[in-house]
Amino acid sequence: MKIVIASGNKGKIKEFETLLPDFEVLTFKELLGDMDIVEDGDTFKANAIIKAKTIQDKLKEKYKNEDFLVISDDSGISVKELNYEPNIYSARYASVNATDKQNNQKLIKNLKAKNIKSSDAFYTAAIAISYKDDIYTTHGWMHGKVLPYEKGLNGFGYDPLFIPNGYDKTLGELDFEDKKELSHRTKALNLAMIIIKSILKQK
Repeated sequence: MKIVIASGNKGKIKEFETLLPDFEVLTFKELLGDMDIVEDGDTFKANAIIKAKTIQDKLKEKYKNEDFLVISDDSGISVKELNYEPNIYSARYASVNATDKQNNQKLIKNLKAKNIKSSDAFYTAAIAISYKDDIYTTHGWMHGKVLPYEKGLNGFGYDPLFIPNGYDKTLGELDFEDKKELSHRTKALNLAMIIIKSILKQK
């Protein structure tokens, strides 16, 4: 059985490959080519399910006799002092197809506009697993605070702005192993692995 990641985000793909070293991990683009998925859900969970089901359906059409387990995630950051923006719009906060830099600059601008030196914030990751006709979901969170400036070059997304609770460095300054232990995606994926292993046992 092949595991297919329903994402084109290079940072997410690298993270999934590292977290799933014992599995053959493919991206949906390797099997289906470029494809736009309309993420019009109103929660991280809803968007993760949309992505997983869309990819699974396309794989069934193209590869009729093969089994695929599709993993998708929808994740983002919520900032308390900005009424929990950008939330589900994290990837397109500045605009559709915005770069990480553009999204970070918009968040910084909005924090500075309110003279906010730091704000409580949290990351959410919702993972959806699609196998045959079943859908499973898990969640993970990481709490901390955001700053109105960038520090560090590691990670991706809003990592250079976010300091996890218990640390004095941003995710952009921490190395991958430290970040992996803290990651909202790791927490969600650890729960997802329980589901994946249960599915494998039933095969």
